[in-house]
Amino acid sequence: MISITPAASLPAGLSVVVPVYDSAEALPKLAARLLPVLQGLGGEFELLLVNDGSQDNSWQAITELVSQHGWIRGLCLMRNYGQHNALLAGIRAASFATCVTLDDDLQHPPEELPKLIARLDEGFDVVYGAPVQEQHGTLRALASIITKLALQGAMGAQTARMAGAWRVFRTPLREAFSGYHSPFVSIDVLLTWATSRFSAVRVRHDPRTIGRSNYTFRKLMHLALTMVTGFSVLPLQLASVVGFAFTLFGIAVLTYVLGRYLISGTTVPGFPFLASITAIFSGAQLFALGIIGEYLARIHSRTMEKPAYSIKETATHD
Repeated sequence: MISITPAASLPAGLSVVVPVYDSAEALPKLAARLLPVLQGLGGEFELLLVNDGSQDNSWQAITELVSQHGWIRGLCLMRNYGQHNALLAGIRAASFATCVTLDDDLQHPPEELPKLIARLDEGFDVVYGAPVQEQHGTLRALASIITKLALQGAMGAQTARMAGAWRVFRTPLREAFSGYHSPFVSIDVLLTWATSRFSAVRVRHDPRTIGRSNYTFRKLMHLALTMVTGFSVLPLQLASVVGFAFTLFGIAVLTYVLGRYLISGTTVPGFPFLASITAIFSGAQLFALGIIGEYLARIHSRTMEKPAYSIKETATHD
């Protein structure tokens, strides 16, 4: 007889993880809308609110919700670490077998959660809620597209184009990155360490009615750079391709100069030609050095053993 034991056995139920940053006003509304949805799905459930160094009274709002509801818990981080770092803290604290992540601004309608759960039950490990139409400005939309393309390179999966903060996955997947402690975190990439069974469903995406987005074009570009240089060697491969291409270009220029001299007995005249060639090759070298510098900077940060997050205090219902 063969006895099969799951690698990580957790009780059936849903753990909803929400990173919180300056959203004190939205949290009571989020909890009120989540409760009937979770009750309708049946089974046990919990809501983990992770305060990511908010500047307003978000932590006070979280502790008030915890005191009123036994199904809500709170984590307060030492400072602002970033959305994915806060998610990692919440995911590691999740108590149930299925984990749900969504934003705190109610742009991800909790009422759409059953669609994601139904797709997960079809045999997938991770399911994203891809918006039918995103409610963002032009620059934010452009930055989001670039970030997802970068994520696709890091994940090596077509589903990356539909990836987002609205996701459902099996909590035991976290065992694959239980030893990960780098300050550079991408939950989507870490999930690929555990599975390749990704899927996505189209869901409603509501306009933001409370506060404003904390993700600017600059922050999204930084996130894209972090994903590409932190979890992929694609930039180094690109630098190699650029170096090889310019080597071929240099050989072609040398062939042209020697051929002209042998055929007509003249050399290529003029300072502009020499200056242009020098500038092109210098640019290629600086491009490659810049990419190598990014990788060295990340290696330096990891050698300092900076944590992905640090928990200041927790709040649980007494």
